[in-house]
Amino acid sequence: MAEYPDSSGTNTSSLWFEKWFNHPLYLDVYRHRDSDEASSCIHTILSLSGLELIEPASLSVLDIACGAGRHVLELARLGYNVTGNDLSPFLLEEARKEALKNQLAINLTCCDMRHISASGCFDLVVQLFTSFGYFDLKEEDCLVLNKAYVALKCGGWYVLDLLNPVPLARNLIPCSRRTAGNLSLLEERAFENDRITKTITITPALGETVVFSESVRLYNREEILSMLLEQGFSVAKIAGNYQGEPFVENDSPRMMLFCRK
Repeated sequence: MAEYPDSSGTNTSSLWFEKWFNHPLYLDVYRHRDSDEASSCIHTILSLSGLELIEPASLSVLDIACGAGRHVLELARLGYNVTGNDLSPFLLEEARKEALKNQLAINLTCCDMRHISASGCFDLVVQLFTSFGYFDLKEEDCLVLNKAYVALKCGGWYVLDLLNPVPLARNLIPCSRRTAGNLSLLEERAFENDRITKTITITPALGETVVFSESVRLYNREEILSMLLEQGFSVAKIAGNYQGEPFVENDSPRMMLFCRK
């Protein structure tokens, strides 16, 4: 998902992800999120969880909100039995085509993360790149945590990757412009109550300008720890970036929570 997501602030704001993640321009806007970043993230997860010491073929992994499959494909390359779940048929098809091109075996399922039905199936569940906090109600986020918990085998790991709101508040860039291929992008960011929002105005070289919004609820360390513990998780460690450096609340860009069932 986007690094600094957004919302329309209307009663339909919970639907922003259905529209945006299923649009072909999404991958063009975030083309800088590449396989190298995904590889670094996955290797950090496997190292800090200790799963790198176990034969990959013996482990099953679920990637919630897998998008176009950057992390799923890396896990498949390493030999894991991996399932990617996403709500976007477009992004899942991109993941399927990339797996086919690289002769990688992956499983893909299409449903809302609140409706994942797996039970006791996975040794590792990952939810990466700020793919949590999309919904209008905190209770819906708690439901997602519960779905992750239920999907795990006893003793399994859940890795939840969030933005760290402390440095985000200090360093937020309200407005920026950049290009992505032949697209001109205007990205406007703001805090709205406990959410970070981003409005993306996309102007192609030819054709009409289009506007998309993103919105993600931000959680501080104490709040998300409480929610995870309430679902039954124990939190073993928190990393502050994709390289696995220790979490520093005032400075770390990410908050990667390593949880056990």
